[in-house]
Amino acid sequence: QVQLLQSGGGVVQAGGSLRLSCVASGRTFKTPGMGWFRDFPGREREFVTAIDWDDGKTYYINSVKGRFTVSRDAAKNTVYLQMNSLKPEDTATYYCASRFAVNSGSYYNRHAYEYWGQGTQVTVSS
Repeated sequence: QVQLLQSGGGVVQAGGSLRLSCVASGRTFKTPGMGWFRDFPGREREFVTAIDWDDGKTYYINSVKGRFTVSRDAAKNTVYLQMNSLKPEDTATYYCASRFAVNSGSYYNRHAYEYWGQGTQVTVSS
């Protein structure tokens, strides 16, 4: 009965910042890692970043390296996405997700994730 609840989207000018949050419900929630994906109109869902839960190791696509930072607060079952220096091409619907307990694929593969947030819109104006 796990649910992921997202918050923090909005509209920002190019060069601005936004911080997304994603909190998982359930006192017994456990995850090997969580990630962020985004949907562009007319494109398949794109991996953005992920974080391993135990050691905090992070992964990023090249287009967001140096601009986005993923972090987690394990005690709060929460993952964050800090987005700085936003560009119009970052405009998308962003989703957080939690990986399957058993290794089911690479962290960048959406099929490796079991639970998904409801999505939140990020719009960057030029």
